[in-house]
Amino acid sequence: MDLKEITPLVIYDNECYLCVQFAKFVNFLAKGRLHFVGHYTDFGKKLREDILDSNALGMFWFIDNNTAYGGRAALGPLFSSILNSNGKIIQKNIAEDSCELGCKSPKAVFFRSASLLTNSKKIKISE
Repeated sequence: MDLKEITPLVIYDNECYLCVQFAKFVNFLAKGRLHFVGHYTDFGKKLREDILDSNALGMFWFIDNNTAYGGRAALGPLFSSILNSNGKIIQKNIAEDSCELGCKSPKAVFFRSASLLTNSKKIKISE
């Protein structure tokens, strides 16, 4: 898989209301210049198997040409990419979430927000 063609790339939980809203916000800030892939899509599953590890579903990921950043570690590179991006528009819309498990509750918002700040991972991508 040649990641250079699809990076920068954001992988998010497409079955979580809060995560989908986060992806939409990031897409708005990036003005559509980033690729977005849901964890539970076929391509997301392939990325988890080929690049990420068993903890991949616990956080969102930002992937550039050389590194996969997860959770807190992804925030800096993600916003740096947004600020320095001058590419063409790639993606305009983020798919709606399909959550039916109470993802909009205050408890879920707290849990996901805490998860973002406590989980952090960096994986070097081999050529």
